[in-house]
Amino acid sequence: MAAPRKYPDELRERATRMAVEARRDPDTATGAIKRIADQLGVHPEALRMWVKRAEVDAGDRPGILGATAY
Repeated sequence: MAAPRKYPDELRERATRMAVEARRDPDTATGAIKRIADQLGVHPEALRMWVKRAEVDAGDRPGILGATAY
C-alpha cells in the first residue's frame, strides 16, 4: 500500500499552476517557486518537482510523459 500523500491534490494543482504562470512572466520568474511554496506552506523542493512534471507533461521540457515523480 502506498504512503498517504502529504499535500492534497487540489493544493498540488493550484501551487503548480501558480508557479508555472509566475515563471512565464520575466518580472516574477526569479524566486517564483520558493515564494509560492512559502505562501502556500509547501516545501519548495516538492513544488519544484511538481512544476518539472507539469512542464514535461505539457511538452515544454524533455522527459518521460506521465511518469509519476510524486
